[in-house]
Amino acid sequence: MSHEVIAILMFSSMMLMLLTGQRVFGAIGFVAVIAAFFLWGDRGGFDLGFSAAIKLMKWYPLLTLPMFIFMGYVLSESKIADDLYRMFHVWMGGLSGGLAVGTIALMVLISAMNGLSVAGMAIGATIALPELLKRGYDKRMVTGVIQAGSSLGILVPPSVVLVLYAMIARQPVGQLWLAGVLPGLMMAAMFMIYIVIRCRINPALGPVLPAEERDIPLPEKIRLLGAGLLPLFIFFAMMVPFVNGWTSLVESSAIGAIAAFMAAVLKGRMTREVFETSVVKTLGISCMFMWIILAALAFGAVFDGLGAVKAIESLFTEKLGLSPWMILILMQLSFILMGTFLDDTAMLVIVAPLYVPLVGALGFDLIWYGVLYTITTQIAYMTPPFGYNLFLMRAMAPPEITLRDIYTSILPFVLVMVVALATIMTFPEIALWLPGYVYGN
Repeated sequence: MSHEVIAILMFSSMMLMLLTGQRVFGAIGFVAVIAAFFLWGDRGGFDLGFSAAIKLMKWYPLLTLPMFIFMGYVLSESKIADDLYRMFHVWMGGLSGGLAVGTIALMVLISAMNGLSVAGMAIGATIALPELLKRGYDKRMVTGVIQAGSSLGILVPPSVVLVLYAMIARQPVGQLWLAGVLPGLMMAAMFMIYIVIRCRINPALGPVLPAEERDIPLPEKIRLLGAGLLPLFIFFAMMVPFVNGWTSLVESSAIGAIAAFMAAVLKGRMTREVFETSVVKTLGISCMFMWIILAALAFGAVFDGLGAVKAIESLFTEKLGLSPWMILILMQLSFILMGTFLDDTAMLVIVAPLYVPLVGALGFDLIWYGVLYTITTQIAYMTPPFGYNLFLMRAMAPPEITLRDIYTSILPFVLVMVVALATIMTFPEIALWLPGYVYGN
């Protein structure tokens, strides 16, 4: 049996298992170990999973994963994130669409706390959505705002998904995080510009808050500003030493976790319930990602042994005559297709063993491609009819927001994201300038 046939058989077996409802790591890991067993016998089958586990345990930057997740849950569970929205409510309510713009800014800061899109979605749906609806904002507008804003969680550092990509692509986590900064901020700015222009054309979509809700004493405004910017101070306390080379990535993650914990303690919000909830959720998410990485490493090892990447590269470039850019675009389109029924993590671990080496072989920068992958998956799981985020939004939204509203709301933001993706593909320095500047120094 040829290597190409074995590779196709592995992919089809894995997809079949996923369609039966098996967990992602179970399906991927099972197919990898069984393939190794039949290819290389007992020793190959047993050693594959063991060597992947040892490689995972020896990957020092993985320690950042529980630290950043814990930091995000502490800030969320202690309601420090609520102060952010109160700050935006007071300071930006005088602008038409100002609360929607503030919600995007809130999502960026939540992303900088947690690194997961689900966290931003949960906070946006529980804090921002009821407030925006109560103040007369168009339900389709605000539903799209929350979905689009929450997607920034997997791009703005500390992105947990980029940690996973770094492990699979064997790229430095720090460079990937820095590569996501400018594209993430650019995309957030594009969302804000769209909201402001749309509300300027049709003020009914985002009415200005009544003066009595905005006109509060200046000392109270300053107090709210300080309370709302506390998470931002925590982020800078964590990232500035790392960017300047004073601390390692793991040390910076520990600073962030300790700073968030101390902030909750000093504000009197670190109760036993908050601490237990944060620890339990951190443990659950961290273990889930570790199992997924373990399965992806095992699957990738089989592909390396088969030489499947070279065979597929030959198929695309020699037999089909496709250019590297055409192959790259086809890859991005396949991510969007898979995003109709898989989340970002599952998409990465399924195709990374094939795509990442192929991208490197075609001469593209893997740091830059990590940003392209992340933006494409953001687009993918917000695209109807089966985008992952659409159903999360449906589960959290109030009854008056229908599935049709959710589908309609996201389309303008998807178009904005496509423009952002095309811009970064055309001008790679948007992603590569900051890591080059920091690590070049």
